[in-house]
Amino acid sequence: MTDTATGTTSTDPWADIRPYRDDEAAAVLAKLAANRELLDALTRYRLPRLSRTLPWLARALASYAIRRETRDVNSVRDFQMRVAYYMERMIRTSTDDFRVEGLEHLNPDTAYLFIGNHRDISLDPAFVNYALHQAGRDTVRIAIGDNLLKKPYVTDLMRLNKSFIVPRALRGKRAMLAAYQNLSSYIRHSITEDNHSIWMAQREGRAKDGIDRTDTAIIKMLTMARRQEDRSAPIGDAIAELRMVPVSISYEYDPCDLQKARELHAIHSQGSYEKSEFEDISSIVAGITGHKGRVELRFGEPLGTGFDTPEAVAAEIDRQVVGGYHLFPSHYLALEALGDAPELLDMSEVSDVDRARFQARLNDVPAELRDWWLTQYANPVRNKAARLAGRDLTAP
Repeated sequence: MTDTATGTTSTDPWADIRPYRDDEAAAVLAKLAANRELLDALTRYRLPRLSRTLPWLARALASYAIRRETRDVNSVRDFQMRVAYYMERMIRTSTDDFRVEGLEHLNPDTAYLFIGNHRDISLDPAFVNYALHQAGRDTVRIAIGDNLLKKPYVTDLMRLNKSFIVPRALRGKRAMLAAYQNLSSYIRHSITEDNHSIWMAQREGRAKDGIDRTDTAIIKMLTMARRQEDRSAPIGDAIAELRMVPVSISYEYDPCDLQKARELHAIHSQGSYEKSEFEDISSIVAGITGHKGRVELRFGEPLGTGFDTPEAVAAEIDRQVVGGYHLFPSHYLALEALGDAPELLDMSEVSDVDRARFQARLNDVPAELRDWWLTQYANPVRNKAARLAGRDLTAP
């Protein structure tokens, strides 16, 4: 029997949102190898000249490459091992250093709900997965908004990589409520029954202004399943059973910083910003290929039962995320360039090389976007110093 509000069945209540299972991997890969849109996208990127002159041949070559690359892939783990190879290459070519802290304090045999700040569409959970993989632990199931899944092949690739779908495009309160209850139920089941960890962002969308704040609506969604089962259950109990762990990810440089500055400037000057059709995909590619400098990932402490409201839970996540955020020279150099909080500057670890690299990037930023570009790097310094309370958090 199918539930028309959620599109699920009684035998598989999360069929439309969950990651693919091992027994589905081979069929999905075969479908991807024949997907014309995916093949065209790959050939435009890897075989641009041939894709224009002999598109049928370019597609045939791309299809063969996919089948060859995945010929021994018989499970989701096999697929992720292929991803790990490219992740390692990305870290070698686009980062100067990658450090992990706090993971050693978490039980390797226990599932956690990792809830982190959100700076990059794909790399935030990818770095979490890589840290877990390097430590010999299982990877996470990843929450991804359906706004990013505009093409069937993108959905297939994400679900093969253990992503599950967060509904954002549904209309009507009843449909949204049913979808969020189903989502909450899936997350709870993953943690408490499957003993399988999850990563999700602390808010919808990236923190384009450099300010990390937890959306209380996410906390309310996460507690829905427990509260639906037992309306008298304290919110602290619902939080504790999910074993929620705040995670901070800090990038020395954001490959999408210019695009974010452009968006913030448009919202400020025009009142809105309209994304192009494939802008999110372009951001994913830019994030993966662009230079990130140093990257640090810090795992916090699991949240216990001592919370009475969603706001209190959000405040503790914020405390740990901001407290764990690592400030690089780029953050202090941006604050110095803005010149509005000299008392917060700590230039003790800023070298001449750091300053030259920062200035070279800043020189490429159009004049009208510079304050917005600088602000997204300076705000984490202000945030750590608790200087942003009561201010316009998006204005430079």
